[in-house]
Amino acid sequence: MAKVLTAARVRIAAANEAEYLGTLRELCQFAEARGQRIWLFRNAKDPRLFLEFSESATEMSHRAQASRLPEETKLEKQLQRLATYAPDAWDLWGEVPLATPTEA
Repeated sequence: MAKVLTAARVRIAAANEAEYLGTLRELCQFAEARGQRIWLFRNAKDPRLFLEFSESATEMSHRAQASRLPEETKLEKQLQRLATYAPDAWDLWGEVPLATPTEA
């Protein structure tokens, strides 16, 4: 089954980091309950720059497009307030299966 992913560059002010991480952790709980995954990576040379990956099974179930509970919407708005997302943050990327037909 192919997956859908967003990869967002996110800049977080030092003063907002703890709240951003806590908010993202809360959002991860909702995501996991829906079969979605969220990963966060910090840039080795710029500690204020992060990559936020969100994965789901389908485009319509992805956090960038799926309908969500009011609590999730509130958390997403809080993330937008705490961090600066790159303009292409919500571009959806589709998985390209690399297995040969006999492996699939």
